[in-house]
Amino acid sequence: MNTLYNKHILLGITGSIAAYKSAELTRRLKELGADIRVVMTTSATRFITPLTLQALSGHPVNTDLLDTDAEAAMGHIELARWADLILVAPASADFLARLTAGRANDLLSAICLASYSPIAVAPAMNQGMWENKATQDNINTLQQRDIHFMGPGHGSQACGETGAGRMIEPEQIIARTLPLFTSGALSGKKIIITAGPTREAIDPVRYISNHSSGKMGFAIAEAAANAGADVTLVCGPTQLTAYPDSIQRIDVITASQMYQSVMDNLSDCDIFIASAAVADYRPGLQAVNKIKKQHDEMQLRLVKTPDILASVASQTDAPYTVGFAAETENVLEYARKKRQKKGIDMIVANKVGPTSGFNQDNNELDVIWQEGHIHLNLNSKKTLARDLIQIITEKINAIDTTQNTGLKTR
Repeated sequence: MNTLYNKHILLGITGSIAAYKSAELTRRLKELGADIRVVMTTSATRFITPLTLQALSGHPVNTDLLDTDAEAAMGHIELARWADLILVAPASADFLARLTAGRANDLLSAICLASYSPIAVAPAMNQGMWENKATQDNINTLQQRDIHFMGPGHGSQACGETGAGRMIEPEQIIARTLPLFTSGALSGKKIIITAGPTREAIDPVRYISNHSSGKMGFAIAEAAANAGADVTLVCGPTQLTAYPDSIQRIDVITASQMYQSVMDNLSDCDIFIASAAVADYRPGLQAVNKIKKQHDEMQLRLVKTPDILASVASQTDAPYTVGFAAETENVLEYARKKRQKKGIDMIVANKVGPTSGFNQDNNELDVIWQEGHIHLNLNSKKTLARDLIQIITEKINAIDTTQNTGLKTR
């Protein structure tokens, strides 16, 4: 399978003769399965045309921060949320200086400033510019901000001089890009994640369900797998595809089936994340044949479904248990009560609305545990999933450290 499948890479191109290499870089990233959006500075368009990059990426190239049509929908913010990685290649000395200063007077700089995603740069400049103390100070500052540097290389330059400053080759950039999507932070950990809705049959053609798409749970599964975990994804009816291939997927339909699948796989589980929107009730009786419309009113007797989250948390050797709470009001209050009632370690809450929650690509989360709470601003579900996995990883590492000292952890 392509190693960058389902990865969103925003490729930034700045003014440098090395911009011609960006065409090959775009082609190779696409071959590896990445979805590429290209943003060019004005000076970059003098070295290579946007039309070339549009043909190679399969998407229109963005160049102007003051594009009325794009910015009517806050286009630079949408691109910042969309990207799993911002890769600037080539990155000129001027761009590095603007990135250091936090400037936002062009589209690419504005996206970098607004994004929570990792940023990587492949510098390209004259050897004297690279060695200049101002550039080196900028590099040190950016590295302290966790900006990833790819290169530069050493050799002959377009100006006729020789030294450090060449943009490294596309294959070298790709080799350094791949590890950015895998951390190994959860290597050796077994994680079970539930995702999507459940369907509770009324008769052979009708059922009770909800609006969950499963996007958040699938994003969490991908983030956990990229962190090195052994991931089992138990999902209700959804059209989504799980990536990477290492994820073990178990498809179910009903809450009872989801409960049984979770319990069957709970052995040696280190972390359980219940992001599925499981039906709280199911019809007490399922009609054998389709119920005909005969009366003005119809009553259904509903019975509770198994409480998967509470059941996992109540196990003698329970894993670190994370629940989800989708609310329409009093989000923090209801989420805190649910965490305490279920006896779980952490709860992730979000308000269901027109721009976040069910069937949306974006979300806004409140992550709550016994000792604290953190708010994750509106962003893509893929970005939020990475942030959530990082938070969980920190908690797990703290527990492991405490257990090694012989102290009580939970």
